[in-house]
Amino acid sequence: MNRLKAKINDVFWSKYDALVRDVVIPYQRDALNDNVADADPSHAIRNFRIAAGEEEGEFYGMVFQDSDVAKWLEAVAYSLENHPDPELEKEADEIIDLIGRAQQEDGYLNTYYIINGLENRWTNLKECHELYCAGHMIEAAVAYYNVTGKRKLLDIVCKFADHIDTVFGPEEDKLKGYPGHQEIELALIKLFRATKNKTYLDLAKYFLDERGKRPYYFDIEWEKRGKTEHWPGHRRRGPEYDQSHLPVREQSQAVGHSVRAVYMYAAMVDVAMETGDEKLLEACRRLWNNIVYKRMYITGAIGSQAHGEAFSFDYDLPNDTVYAETCAAIGLVFFANRMLEVEPKGEYGDVMERALYNGVISGMSLDGKRFFYVNPLEVNPEACAKNGNMEHVKPVRQKWFACACCPPNIARLLASLGHYIYGVKDNTIYTHLYIGNNTEVEMDGIKVGLTQKTNYPWNGKVSIDINLDGSKDFGLGLRIPGWCSDAKVSVNGQQIDIAGVIVDSYAIITRSWQDGDRIEVDLPMEPVRMRSNPLVRANVGRVAIQNGPIVYCLEEVDNGPNLQTLVLPKDAALVVSFQEDLLDGVNVITAKGERVKEEDWGKELYMANPCTQYEPADLTFVPYYAWVNREPGEMTVWVWEK
Repeated sequence: MNRLKAKINDVFWSKYDALVRDVVIPYQRDALNDNVADADPSHAIRNFRIAAGEEEGEFYGMVFQDSDVAKWLEAVAYSLENHPDPELEKEADEIIDLIGRAQQEDGYLNTYYIINGLENRWTNLKECHELYCAGHMIEAAVAYYNVTGKRKLLDIVCKFADHIDTVFGPEEDKLKGYPGHQEIELALIKLFRATKNKTYLDLAKYFLDERGKRPYYFDIEWEKRGKTEHWPGHRRRGPEYDQSHLPVREQSQAVGHSVRAVYMYAAMVDVAMETGDEKLLEACRRLWNNIVYKRMYITGAIGSQAHGEAFSFDYDLPNDTVYAETCAAIGLVFFANRMLEVEPKGEYGDVMERALYNGVISGMSLDGKRFFYVNPLEVNPEACAKNGNMEHVKPVRQKWFACACCPPNIARLLASLGHYIYGVKDNTIYTHLYIGNNTEVEMDGIKVGLTQKTNYPWNGKVSIDINLDGSKDFGLGLRIPGWCSDAKVSVNGQQIDIAGVIVDSYAIITRSWQDGDRIEVDLPMEPVRMRSNPLVRANVGRVAIQNGPIVYCLEEVDNGPNLQTLVLPKDAALVVSFQEDLLDGVNVITAKGERVKEEDWGKELYMANPCTQYEPADLTFVPYYAWVNREPGEMTVWVWEK
């Protein structure tokens, strides 16, 4: 399936489009240049100046600091795609020139090793992220080339990729290594598609094929460098941490660092598409099923434990000690989108939507200037401050991070969102996401324009207008979300019986389309109580409220403290109202609930036969993604039901 580029014009997402363009990109530029007051410094741009010999100084920051600059450039590229800005483009060109000046004669490009000693490059792939940084720079280069037509950064990364190809491979004189943090694999596929140079496809496939072989490569390099570690204790995490415990085609459970995992799975899908490797694709299906049916939060978040920022085991989904890194939800979007390219199934679109509307945008404040690295589903600010098991959980978003991978990752995804709405496969245009937009696709030499309008996610009414010269036979696939049980579709005012045209949760309408045809989709939304599989220990007896694709939560600012004492009666009605002046305009859900009367306990900590009393409480649920945009306090997604 080929992805289409759409220009977003949407009630919900245009706010984010403008926010990224007007606030996030300038703010992150300032952060990368250490111009955000009271925020962790970055020095990422300064590292490139030092590497280029234009400043004196030492490398500062995480060993993967270069990747923040690359992701920022990628966000700039996608922003320029729909919003040309000569000044922003000039600024990006200047940074690209700086990157070029830092690059070594042989093509190598990594400021940590250029500054600290090139003799040590490629000696610690497990910990030091050289290939990860290379991957992000490659992705930025391809995006910038595709949007602007400028080759400078593309030529830089091609020279770097060619150098990498001289270092790694099956040949006797090359290293048999692979990245400790996967990223370059999916980037190399993008580079292959942009340049048609099969070397890059072969190199991506090599890195995947080499993973999981024995002896464990990271043990070999550890021995060779004298058993030293960049991060003491890192080696103890073992091969599951970086998904090197088995050859990739034999893996069936999502294990280890969650971002590494989903980046790798996305690359596996890409390589399978390019090579026809059905075993690789079948492994992707197994891993998908393990994540979605056993290891994913209702928000689309993944990675349930702080130790290793990792998956733990099936159904282990604690809400308060969760890790749920923003980058992991973004990686799940990548994985889902690539699975859609292989086989347009509604379950992939459903997960992509769930992650986007909940697990991804929760990672950024509504003003675009504060960020979450960790996205909990239950927060008690006092526990965050005083319980060491929760010190990774922050009750408020941060201005920046010493490890700042998440903020520019959000920026590049949101800036590129127009590429995730549609796909084309087998003479059918598939609508994966309901987002207002305009796009154009060529079908057998005929240009077909689509204009989508909607107030999604606040209601489920969608219209799609067809614009073309004459007529054209093709299919239009409309995803029927899993949360919707009574979808209706009409063409030019005549309702279609979609029961007979549903294929893998897409209603596929095939006809001779005419200019001016209108498709109307009605996806009735009503708030529902979601329940977990009983094997999810944290949620037994509790429900979460969802309306359409949006997951809701209770906040202290609306409901008072001690949210754990609130209960939602089974017969309580859930009432939806749109509040334009709240949280940039959201649907709010209210219900008549109850609260445990704490005073009945007096000074007792434990009682044998307490007579628990309840008092009425008005419950107010707001979208999870928008929590703590007013004032700090408790929050919970899951609420007790009785």
